[in-house]
Amino acid sequence: MKKLLALIICMVLCIVAFAGCSATKKDGKYTIGICQLVTHEALDAATEGFIEAVTAALGEENVEFIVQNAAGENNTATTIVNDFVSKNVDLIMANATGALQAAANATMTIPILGTSITEYGVALEIKDFNGTVGGNISGTSDLAPLDEQAQMIIDLIPTAKKVGLLYCSAEPNSAYQVAVVKKYLEGKNLEVKEFAFSASSDVAQVAEAAAAYSDAIYIPTDNTAASCTETINNVVLPTKTPIIAGEAGICKGCGIATLSISYKELGKKTGEMAAAVLKGEQDIKNMPIAYDPNPVKKYNKAICDELGIKIPEGYEPLD
Repeated sequence: MKKLLALIICMVLCIVAFAGCSATKKDGKYTIGICQLVTHEALDAATEGFIEAVTAALGEENVEFIVQNAAGENNTATTIVNDFVSKNVDLIMANATGALQAAANATMTIPILGTSITEYGVALEIKDFNGTVGGNISGTSDLAPLDEQAQMIIDLIPTAKKVGLLYCSAEPNSAYQVAVVKKYLEGKNLEVKEFAFSASSDVAQVAEAAAAYSDAIYIPTDNTAASCTETINNVVLPTKTPIIAGEAGICKGCGIATLSISYKELGKKTGEMAAAVLKGEQDIKNMPIAYDPNPVKKYNKAICDELGIKIPEGYEPLD
């Protein structure tokens, strides 16, 4: 009787444990937690594309999305992903660097796919990064050729001698892009100066200093800058200082031109990767980071007209 009772207790405990592990598969649904760092056009498009691709691959009836926005606060992103972990979601999509870093610190078992990440080696502090993160992390990168973006300054503003690099110092991938662009421009004998703000509250003041110094300004794919384009434009447009932007959303708000990827398509690619992981078709530890192979040159007609800048052939107008 004692052996039988022990066997029954063991079976009950196993059933309870299994039920706990399967909590996110209730009614046959996958549960995906989406942590988006901040609201702006590029990240919104990536999230939209991700949801569309996952739904198309798995079926709307088979997946539940928990979408949370950290409002630009890394601490909030940490709270969000910790909640996802406590809910034992099947996969976490981390949209932007702060969200990816929070997710990576929160779990080593739940699959994590990043998107809108410029350079995973920088974001995750991986030395000698070879293109595959390993472990439970993979994703997509929004990196466009930085030397080609830098060359756009020379091509579109040939009289420029001084270039200001405007970015948020709290975003490591912004600093990475700025370092690459700075090296390229200095190699072309331009004078280059960095103008870093630490938060949205000091964007206007730093932008004023950049506009006063610069013949042209470069802004990388920077989430804080992307959420403050109206503020930046209100500063630089009266000074007639042209901006080359790292992505289309920033360009639409305050720039003249960009070499940009499609964040909607990037999100879709991330969603396809998520479906493959959830269906067991691919092991996330072996999935290399994916890139958009077709960045496009685009221009902001309204600001170009305002500044009297003529755009050569090969550029598309922003939507």
